[in-house]
Amino acid sequence: MTKNRDIRHELEHRILLLDGGFGTMIQQYGLDEADYRGEEFAASEKLLKGCNDLLNLTRPETIREIHEKYLQAGSDVITSNTFNANSISLADYGLAAEAYRINRAGAAIAREA
Repeated sequence: MTKNRDIRHELEHRILLLDGGFGTMIQQYGLDEADYRGEEFAASEKLLKGCNDLLNLTRPETIREIHEKYLQAGSDVITSNTFNANSISLADYGLAAEAYRINRAGAAIAREA
């Protein structure tokens, strides 16, 4: 699909391929607690490993690489890495206040890819 084509036009003429699971792709990178924390969240009192949405802030290059792998595999549409990026889910990690930043970063990374 070209960037200039309207998605409705494309849907009328063919089946579009959506990317796949983000969590399983992230698992393949074998990231540890320090990867999830990055510098900004190094002092967090909570364990952050498993908060895949946080990687939009701490490991954006990894998230972009995953998007690019899906695009190279033939995906027409990619979703942002924001599956649990809401204040309720992020509260489990003490990150409820970061929901907006995480969502914005996730959308920006997907758009760049």
